[in-house]
Amino acid sequence: MGHQPKYLGHVNIFVRNVERSHRWYAEVLGLHTYGLRPGQVAFLSADLEQSHEIALVQAGEDALAPQARHVGLNHMAWMMSSLDDLKELYQRLKDKGVPIRQVADHGISIGIYFEDPDGNGVEVSYELPRDQWPRQERLFAEDLVELGHFPGPWDH
Repeated sequence: MGHQPKYLGHVNIFVRNVERSHRWYAEVLGLHTYGLRPGQVAFLSADLEQSHEIALVQAGEDALAPQARHVGLNHMAWMMSSLDDLKELYQRLKDKGVPIRQVADHGISIGIYFEDPDGNGVEVSYELPRDQWPRQERLFAEDLVELGHFPGPWDH
C-alpha cells in the first residue's frame, strides 16, 4: 500500500499575530514549541516525537477571518488519551474563558468545539478504543450518535 499516506503530518493555518496565537496554543492546549520566528511562523506539537503538528503562519492584523460554511478548513481535531484528560481540558477551557461552541457525542467519540483567537475551528476529542466500538463499519450513521458513553462536566 505504498500509494496511501502513512498519516497526516501537520496542519498549516494562517493567524493574524503569530506571537498571540502561539501563546494561546501553548497555554490553552499545552502544545510544545519547536520553533518560533516572531512575526512569521511558529511550529508546535502535542506529540514530542513530531517536529510539528501545526504551523501558525502570520497573515497580518487586517487578514479576513475564516467564514462559516465556506470552502476551507472547518476545524482541526486534537485527540486526548482518556476521557479524564478531556474533562480536564474542558475545565481549562472554562477557566480561561474560551467560549465553547458545542459538545458533540459522536457515539464512538466525544468532541468539544471552540475557536482560536482568529476564528479557526478547533476540536479536542476522546475516542473509544477500537475494540469498544459497537461495530467496525458505518461508524458515523445516525444510530451511533448520542449513545451517552461520555458523561462529564459538559452535562450540566
